[in-house]
Amino acid sequence: MERIAATYYIETPYEVEKAAAVLAGEQSSGTFVAVPGETEELRNRFAARVESITPAGMVGEPAIPGASSRNGMYHRAYIKVSWSIENFGYNLPTLISTLQGNLYEITQFTGLKLMDIDIPASYAAHFRGPKFGIAGCRDLTGIPQGRPLIGTIIKPSVGLTPNQTAEMAGILAQAGIDFIKDDELMASTANSRFEDRVDAVMRVINRHADKTGKKVMYAFNISDEMDEMRHKYEYVVKSGGTCAMISLNSVGLSASKRICDLGQLAIHGHRNGWGMLNRHPLLGIEFAAYQKLWRLAGVDQLHVNGIQNKFWESDDSVVKSIEACLEPMLGGYTVLPVVSSGQWGGQAFETYRRTNTTDLLYMAGGGIMAHPGGPAAGVMALQQAWQGAVDGISLSEAAVLYPEFGKSVEKFGNLHFDRA
Repeated sequence: MERIAATYYIETPYEVEKAAAVLAGEQSSGTFVAVPGETEELRNRFAARVESITPAGMVGEPAIPGASSRNGMYHRAYIKVSWSIENFGYNLPTLISTLQGNLYEITQFTGLKLMDIDIPASYAAHFRGPKFGIAGCRDLTGIPQGRPLIGTIIKPSVGLTPNQTAEMAGILAQAGIDFIKDDELMASTANSRFEDRVDAVMRVINRHADKTGKKVMYAFNISDEMDEMRHKYEYVVKSGGTCAMISLNSVGLSASKRICDLGQLAIHGHRNGWGMLNRHPLLGIEFAAYQKLWRLAGVDQLHVNGIQNKFWESDDSVVKSIEACLEPMLGGYTVLPVVSSGQWGGQAFETYRRTNTTDLLYMAGGGIMAHPGGPAAGVMALQQAWQGAVDGISLSEAAVLYPEFGKSVEKFGNLHFDRA
């Protein structure tokens, strides 16, 4: 039978081999004590196996609370564990319960992080993956290869009326924006009922598409209970929309997959809450593993933060996340990396230098909305920045060559975020 393997970064006061055996037993056929019925035949078929152990040094202080070390030292290592797919079949929630589940509570570990997952080939026959992905999102927006999709977030995040939101969408559409989204905080508020906002925004977007042939992709936030999400999804489809946004960690894997399976809208996967899953270096899940689960669910676009972003994540981590999204999976599942978080045109040069790709949705909220020349100039400035980056000219050269981008440099060029 095929097997799924997971790689973990662990810390333990015990011998690594013994701790790894505890992990394998706890997450398959074993428990803390031998029980009747756990035969050799059963273990051979269903027990998890420790495939490899790679030591990664020792430290004198535990990363998180757990068992105390008798000699004051804690071992770190990378371990690879595998399971037969007979244990969970093609059930994603049970897969996650197996790969993570109770692991974080096991006292033998003073640190544990799921780093990556090896998905067997048969999963391609059971999970369609992203319906649109990179190529489909380019088709829906009419943006050919050679530059990223340029997008923004409606700001203020909450408080605008449907008509105010639609007015802003109209200005951005006239400016040549490719993508607009609701903020994750905006769902259906006292002064902006979801259906009213969709009606107002899509009137503007459809009118612009009829006039110019370009339909701006607007990601309406449909995050809600399952029945309400389905209703909101169908309302966007009926209104001529092309995209819906889901707050993945809030809604969950099964609900997200159910929405993705409908297949009529591109699904923008917002990972708000990501820090609680990843921020600690020895707790949670690494993005390489995380994005594979959401690709199986069918998400078409996935947030990765951005170079020189306003959050805690390092540039190296962002680059690795972009690369993970672009790595083919199960015969070519593609997911569009969404670069955001304190972005303006200035980061385009370093982003392109380090990733050498334009297969991105490059999002700037304040970087567009707060441009001295207004949102239209903000959109143009981002387009100019990416043109300069792809053409191989420097930021300073682009600032002279392109007036709108030059104003961005004056406004945002000295902006620095306090980084941990």
